[in-house]
Amino acid sequence: MKIFTRAIAVVLLSFATLAQAEVAVIVSATVDRQLSQAEVANVFLGKDKSMTALDLQDWGPVKDAFYSQVMKKTEAQMTSYWSGLIFTGKGQPPQSVADDAAVVASIAGDASMIGYVASDAVTDKVKVLFTLP
Repeated sequence: MKIFTRAIAVVLLSFATLAQAEVAVIVSATVDRQLSQAEVANVFLGKDKSMTALDLQDWGPVKDAFYSQVMKKTEAQMTSYWSGLIFTGKGQPPQSVADDAAVVASIAGDASMIGYVASDAVTDKVKVLFTLP
């Protein structure tokens, strides 16, 4: 029983650490443009087509922090939002990739993309627009 209790404690501490990680909103290092949180939200909502949003595939602590702080929306609200746009043919959700490394690699090679990652995943090939606690 002690081993099980310790395993649960380790898992909970790991999730707590992930939940506390800062989130960096990133673009290619070659981009000179600065975007506000509101402008980033419009890109991720498909309202601003000047950049292409790149999303994380799975809903985890980093994605949750981004959507709750920048978009002011929950997972259920975003699912509902995109369902309505897809049904009416008025939009498609952002392309998604598996993890932070894939976001960084994609954005580093494409100046038209914008995304978000845990701040410890940032490299010199991307530029941080702003970070979220």
